[in-house]
Amino acid sequence: MATESIKTRGVPRYKAWEGVALFKQGFRPFFLAAGLSALVLVMNWVISLLGYIDVYSNFDPVDWHAHEMVFGMASAAIAGFLLTAVPNWTGRMPLQGWPLIGLFLLWLAGRIVMYLGSIASAEVIAVIDTSFLFVLLGVLLREIIAGRNWRNLPITFVLGLLATANIFSHLEALGYVETDGMSYRMAIAVVISLITLIGGRVIPSFTRNWLSKQKSAEMSQPFGKFDVSAMEITVGALVA
Repeated sequence: MATESIKTRGVPRYKAWEGVALFKQGFRPFFLAAGLSALVLVMNWVISLLGYIDVYSNFDPVDWHAHEMVFGMASAAIAGFLLTAVPNWTGRMPLQGWPLIGLFLLWLAGRIVMYLGSIASAEVIAVIDTSFLFVLLGVLLREIIAGRNWRNLPITFVLGLLATANIFSHLEALGYVETDGMSYRMAIAVVISLITLIGGRVIPSFTRNWLSKQKSAEMSQPFGKFDVSAMEITVGALVA
């Protein structure tokens, strides 16, 4: 896998880490968490609908389910990808070891307090849950700026929109604003935009690398004006 490569631009990709191997690379804990949370959250949702268990969140059951699938499961998948991709883009050292453990525990804390609403006040829960995406944003912004990788700076803007959507979901649950679920529609639109942007750039690149290794006479088209137009139409449709 490209994520397992040891060196990029002559920079050692991973420091020695004597701890649990799960926290040696950013995609490991977060991709695992995304998969497990999707399974657990959906199973919990179905069981609660059948009346066998209760969800103790400050959110109503439907909003809790929507929130956790987008800001819990999907955010973990996004974090796993970006924590692996950004070091490849910048040539800088990736987040690993104790800093990675801290970031993962922050994500996990958000899932716990969102499920156990009585564990803290709604305001404290909001702070704990929303902090994950902002800390992740800070980490990625630091790396992109330090690596002068301005081409990928828009990724941080999109991630900032996702974090903002999470804030609105809590403000609505607290009764401070009335958006009729706009925060979730905004979050889903952001996730689709990220898939469009990253997929549109990464898939042709990986395909081209594979074709090159196979010494193919034909190569995939690089990211270009057609792809930009497709993204603009997608974003326009999502905003509409």
